Amino acid sequence: MSTTNQTNAPVLEARDLRRDYPVSRGWMKGTATVQALAGVSFSVRAGRTLAVVGESGCGKSTLARLLTMIELPTSGQLMIDGKDVAHADAALRHALRRQIQIVFQNPYGSLNPRQTVGDALTEPLLVNGLGADSADREAQARAMLRQVGLREEHFDRYPHMFSGGQRQRVAIARALMLKPRVLVLDEPVSALDVSIRAQVLNLLDDLQQALDVAYVFISHDLGVVRHVADDVMVMYLGRCVEQGPRDAVFEHPQHPYTKALLSATPTVDPAMRRDRVILKGELPSPIDRPTGCPFRTRCPLAFDRCAQVEPALELTGQQHVACWAVNPVAASPAAVAA
Repeated sequence: MSTTNQTNAPVLEARDLRRDYPVSRGWMKGTATVQALAGVSFSVRAGRTLAVVGESGCGKSTLARLLTMIELPTSGQLMIDGKDVAHADAALRHALRRQIQIVFQNPYGSLNPRQTVGDALTEPLLVNGLGADSADREAQARAMLRQVGLREEHFDRYPHMFSGGQRQRVAIARALMLKPRVLVLDEPVSALDVSIRAQVLNLLDDLQQALDVAYVFISHDLGVVRHVADDVMVMYLGRCVEQGPRDAVFEHPQHPYTKALLSATPTVDPAMRRDRVILKGELPSPIDRPTGCPFRTRCPLAFDRCAQVEPALELTGQQHVACWAVNPVAASPAAVAA
């Protein structure tokens, strides 16, 4: 999506990020632990877009909550501009929250129906003590409205007076009011009509180039991901199973789960059509994770080693892949012992 210089340091970096939730098994049965996020690592540079994909239950929403500091990780590190969120004090965490904002899937649900657009845009500035006075905050809000393609007369209107695409533009404008370094986009166009999706995606592209903001783009729609992403991270049951540059992942997928996802993506381009891969069985429970590779219960390539040891991400071609079948050398007894 971006042509920004890639030599600069990451603005966002996750290192073995984990999030566990205790859950009750029922009366007299004690508690269990849900490993919603089981060790995820990645980095994003300014002006770049990392797309996070995977089926429901893979941990995408949990990752979004951790990135935006709605929740803190159970373990691991989350670095924003080199500062570790997990070990920051309250003052530093408050400052870091300005640097990462989120745009939700449903723009109507994320906007207060009793609050005008102007109030919604000026509120982040007011809460964070930014802006010289109310006139300055209003001027900034009106300028942001123009930047996202809305008119100044929209300032005094309420959310119900807008179309879905316009409401999402308001949500994007609100997220950008604090001039964040990172924007988490959680299915930002899935609730919009197809024709409106293209307009919002083009707007996001224009804003990224103008503001040099990094995007973490969470989506089920691989067609959209191919249009917006610079890098792709494929998640399964709280783990990353494949990660790499967009073109490498789409043109030469390595992990059998990635191949299955791509084979289910509709396309009008005959060159991009793939033989359909049908996965059998259901996604395992994050409470009772299978021993070894979590995908082995549905994988057509599984063999003995897959049930014994969980594979780590290994560089294969241009992408990192966690699969014993893809990395047969790493699966050998000598390599595992080493």
